[in-house]
Amino acid sequence: MKNIVVLVSGGGTNLQALMDAQSRGELRGGRITCVLSSNPDAYALTRAANAGIPTIVLPRKAYPDNAAYSKAVLEALASVQADLIVLAGFMIILDKSLIQAYKNRIINVHPALIPSFCGDGFYGLHVHEKALEKGVKLTGATVHFVTEVCDGGPIILQKAVAVENGDTPEILQRRVMEQAEWKILPEAVSLFCEDRLTVIDGRAYIDYKE
Repeated sequence: MKNIVVLVSGGGTNLQALMDAQSRGELRGGRITCVLSSNPDAYALTRAANAGIPTIVLPRKAYPDNAAYSKAVLEALASVQADLIVLAGFMIILDKSLIQAYKNRIINVHPALIPSFCGDGFYGLHVHEKALEKGVKLTGATVHFVTEVCDGGPIILQKAVAVENGDTPEILQRRVMEQAEWKILPEAVSLFCEDRLTVIDGRAYIDYKE
């Protein structure tokens, strides 16, 4: 059983989706053992407490730079014996030292179909604003491994979501979460925990055997 540590900064809707999947027995091969927050006021901490999941708070502003902060996060992850790190609305760019220490063991969910609407500056509502500005008919979500290239790691799962007439960024954001993010994130976590993911030459492959 692998130890899953979820990193958060805000409301924790994707954390909730993971906890709900766990309560339904859908997180196969792993369990959420800790939630680490960069924000002491994050509502995600309340969600974790309500579920009886231990939490760690490491405020970003308490550290002089990203390298020092990442070192503290690394130490915290080691203390809880993290096998998989899930970024669920974690608003801090991780230092390369942490990414290298957990190569192909950190996953992130992005609210678009990478390589569209991704990279520096594409987060939160900005992603959906740009999708609507461009007039795309399909958007969606992507779960990928984290590398030193922002939103550039191997893609694990993607799910498309229709853009509808009259959508606002807020409406589209909610639909993408409900129809895509909350479905493929728990599935990707399970695939990792069941050792069904392999990365070869920068591409992630899924073992679909029964």
